[in-house]
Amino acid sequence: MYKKRILVMTSVVSLMVCILSACSKTTTTSTSSLSNSEKNIQEHAINIGNKVASWQLNHLEEFDYLDERYHKSSSSPLWWIQAAFYIGLTEWADTSNDNNILQHIQAIAAENDFKIDERRPLHADDHAIAQTYLWLAQKSKENKPYQHVQKIFDQIIESQPKVTLEWIKTDEKIPGYHNPCQLRWCWSDALFMSPRVWLQLTNITGDAKYFEYGDREFWATVDYLFDKDHNLFYRDSNYFDMKTANGEPVFWSRGNGWVFAALPLIIEALPDNHPSKSKYIELFKAHAKGLIAQQTSAGYWPSSLKDAKQFDMPETSGTGFITYGLAWGVNNAVLTDAKSKQAALKGWNALTQAIAKDGRVNWVQQVGASPDTVKQADTQFYGVGAVLLAASEMSRWKE
Repeated sequence: MYKKRILVMTSVVSLMVCILSACSKTTTTSTSSLSNSEKNIQEHAINIGNKVASWQLNHLEEFDYLDERYHKSSSSPLWWIQAAFYIGLTEWADTSNDNNILQHIQAIAAENDFKIDERRPLHADDHAIAQTYLWLAQKSKENKPYQHVQKIFDQIIESQPKVTLEWIKTDEKIPGYHNPCQLRWCWSDALFMSPRVWLQLTNITGDAKYFEYGDREFWATVDYLFDKDHNLFYRDSNYFDMKTANGEPVFWSRGNGWVFAALPLIIEALPDNHPSKSKYIELFKAHAKGLIAQQTSAGYWPSSLKDAKQFDMPETSGTGFITYGLAWGVNNAVLTDAKSKQAALKGWNALTQAIAKDGRVNWVQQVGASPDTVKQADTQFYGVGAVLLAASEMSRWKE
């Protein structure tokens, strides 16, 4: 259990001491200035976030609740499945001021020696856990949490990949990569996993070269995968001409959720005078418009966004990421229209209906690359991360 791991790592954690409350993102809104509905929403979100975080932290070292085929891929915090949970957990740590959670994150990072998996240095999925390391570095002012990441990213910049973003049909196999295009960010998920790390590294080191690379690659992917007619992202080029059984274009809920959740994390970290900041905000607004149009009457975003009938059941990973993005947009006055506020509230209500009394997040589509069926008992780390992100913003809800 996570508390045992904290005790083992106490001597390492002491190097990373930080008073969480000094760095907290909790709202400064006076409770007396909130309406009763706002207070109720905030209190409910805090309760949900605490339960969800507690359930997952108490299920870190046994995976009998997952299909056996996912046990290995879910077992390491170096890999994206757990990393997405830890990204949500860092936001929840900032929100809840729970020092036990902070200590757990410190212990896991130190246990990893603040490293990413060097077997796939260019793979965006393996950069995701570094968001946690750099979050710790910003709090502690220590340089160890980012030294290994900086070394890997320096190597990437020195020999930048020149491959196409097209998911090409080829017999060429690169160990660990499904397709040669994954040497770059040729699939939508990658925009959640890696770009923010490049920005964090620039913010910590003061060296603009890191985010210059990340910013350029981010917009190359957006230009390639974002459909301006639907204001939605294709998961990768395989889906450009693909249709569902009902003849609709294939836009994956979680694939879009990855991008939509990444945008607030990037925008918040960008200096106001950064030349790309307005572009990120405009993309966020356009994407919000496309996503709001696909929300079901029950409040979920269906696994197949343009064909809700294809998989007619709740899905919480895409819904969690999208709800987080909408709530952030409302809280920060980026989205000011009534539709956006209603969609965020409906999304949050739908999420809470999918969470068991003990905090387990249900109805999470399993690992994949496209819309698929979901069972009520399906759960996964990244689905929990999505709910924690949403809970963090809903705990600051302001109409």
